[in-house]
Amino acid sequence: MYKRLYATTRHMDGRIQEAAVMPIGEQTEYDLLSGELLRLNRMSERVHARYTATQADGVERAAYLLLATLVTQGPRRLSVLAEDVHSDASTVSRQVAQLVGLGLVERRPDARDGRASLLAATDAGRHNFECKRQGRNEKYAALLASWSAEDRRQFRELLARFNDDYEDYFLAPAPERTSHRPPAAEGIVR
Repeated sequence: MYKRLYATTRHMDGRIQEAAVMPIGEQTEYDLLSGELLRLNRMSERVHARYTATQADGVERAAYLLLATLVTQGPRRLSVLAEDVHSDASTVSRQVAQLVGLGLVERRPDARDGRASLLAATDAGRHNFECKRQGRNEKYAALLASWSAEDRRQFRELLARFNDDYEDYFLAPAPERTSHRPPAAEGIVR
């Protein structure tokens, strides 16, 4: 017996649209996990779109991640910042330019290398981060108010473990390529 998986879309004008995605048979634990992760990602995008519409600071989501990294981990070179957030330097450079333009990040000379600069959060950047962090924490506290302290701890630990494993599996540097040629026979030089 097949079940049907439905995707629900709520349009900005309030319309709700459901569409069958695909017929599925017996779902494995990984199908169910994948479905929950997709659901969380989709909801996160929708919540972010609503949140962004109410914000006047002009900080894009990806740029905010850079600001948060600079606030929590301190000044760093653009190349290191890009590596920290698993992005390429050209993308991070564009996002940093936005943060610099908004006065949330500044470039400072690198004392170790006068040719390079470090990126650092400004006082305004730290204030922006702190206000958003406080608001986010209040929302999570309300969302999880009915959870026990033990449930919240377990969830946090399992989510951190999942994120670590996900990062190691999908974002770790690719292994160096090895030749697929068979080894040379003894005495034969290639």
